[in-house]
Amino acid sequence: MFRALLLALASLTAVAQTGSDAPRYDGDGKLMLPENYREWIYLSSGLGMTYGPAASADAAHPLFDNVFVSPAAYRVFVNSGHWPDKTVFILEIRRSNEKGSINNGGHFQSDVAAIEAEVKDENRFPQKWAYFGFGKSTAGSPFPANSTCNACHGANGAVENTFVQFYPTLIEVARGKGTLKTGVGEVAAHR
Repeated sequence: MFRALLLALASLTAVAQTGSDAPRYDGDGKLMLPENYREWIYLSSGLGMTYGPAASADAAHPLFDNVFVSPAAYRVFVNSGHWPDKTVFILEIRRSNEKGSINNGGHFQSDVAAIEAEVKDENRFPQKWAYFGFGKSTAGSPFPANSTCNACHGANGAVENTFVQFYPTLIEVARGKGTLKTGVGEVAAHR
């Protein structure tokens, strides 16, 4: 009980200190894109990742997915294996190039194709987690509560609704803290 109290206190303290890291909404309920998200904790990049049967990858020009999380939420996760309320993830999707400057092979990142967010806000969203798309705007519209994002993250997230299985620095934290969903967070070994 004492340990749980300490974890809850650490969570509240970290979230209270987030300042500009906490989710901010405009009058229409749109999420405001944090200006400094690229200074947040970088979790991972995926290249050409696709989900579901309708998804198709452009093998010649795969997209990069860069994932950032608010620093206070990251600290709570590292200490507890749980995401605190007011956690914000930013998914920055960038196009790829293969020819440029001195590069003769492989891919490098280029312009932004899309920005999305995942937010844990227990008072605002009955399902606790919500997903937002920004398009060309700095205010992201929420996806419906019954969106594919909610369903997929709920079913496939390794910790709560998050894809910790794709964040190499955090999957071991979740295993160590015992918060990894059974059978969800396993990633195939490199061939």
